Amino acid sequence: MKQGKARLVFLGTGTSQGVPMIGCGCEVCRSGDKRDKRLRASVLVDYEGLRILVDAGPDFRQQMLREGVTHLDAILLTHNHKDHTGGLDDIRAFNYIEKRASEIYCEKYVEDSLKLEYSYAFAEKKYPGAPEWHVHNIDEKPFMINAGGPYEVLSWEPGKGYVHTMAGQNEPVRSAEIIPIRGMHYRLPVLGYRFGNIAYCTDMNHIPEEEFGKLHGLDHFVINCVKYGKHISHYSLEEAIEVAQRVGAKHSWLTHLSHQLPAYNELAAELPEGILPAYDGLVLE
Repeated sequence: MKQGKARLVFLGTGTSQGVPMIGCGCEVCRSGDKRDKRLRASVLVDYEGLRILVDAGPDFRQQMLREGVTHLDAILLTHNHKDHTGGLDDIRAFNYIEKRASEIYCEKYVEDSLKLEYSYAFAEKKYPGAPEWHVHNIDEKPFMINAGGPYEVLSWEPGKGYVHTMAGQNEPVRSAEIIPIRGMHYRLPVLGYRFGNIAYCTDMNHIPEEEFGKLHGLDHFVINCVKYGKHISHYSLEEAIEVAQRVGAKHSWLTHLSHQLPAYNELAAELPEGILPAYDGLVLE
């Protein structure tokens, strides 16, 4: 399996309500450690010359501004839940600045969900300034992301919105193979992704046996964990440790963490060697 080197930045490492949670006064939510301040789960990956975002939740705008992101080659969606898709309207900023549609990769059922939640982005006659997306349907089979070459330019016409015209681009075509990892989020099929030496798997509580072959030889493995004890749709701490140890990456990281787990230092101290909690802003290379 190709072992290209990737760089991953954790944009958010919190569960669906983030940490601190609205209205909660627990010790974790009141923690002064910045590693306990968790936005909704998302990562930014630099791989094979491409800049790739995984999930665009409600904190998307804040995350892009915090990291100074000015360009995305692709957005990969893991599934259709709002904490992973709720920021997609803010893609309009990239449309306006770069004068091009954003490339979104997701399963067909996720696209169908987006058509309901963001109907104005798919309308035949769009409201001026609505998000401009190119949606590519994927499944658990490896796929290619290609950037560069000719692309469609968005030209703004007042009172009308974007006009689409074709134009050439001088930069060379850049390509990367992405390996999806099938998982189950209770009864909902979801996708994790492998980028060379790094794999990212969030919002799962089951990985089918046949998918583990895609996780051999990793430098970094990221797995979700929401709390101690059984959860209906996420790995528990105990289960996440078991999965991480089976995968056997050099380093494993826990994400999608809730305030039901201890504060960072306490949680890190109780984990086995080679496994640590991730935190917002952490960089893996």
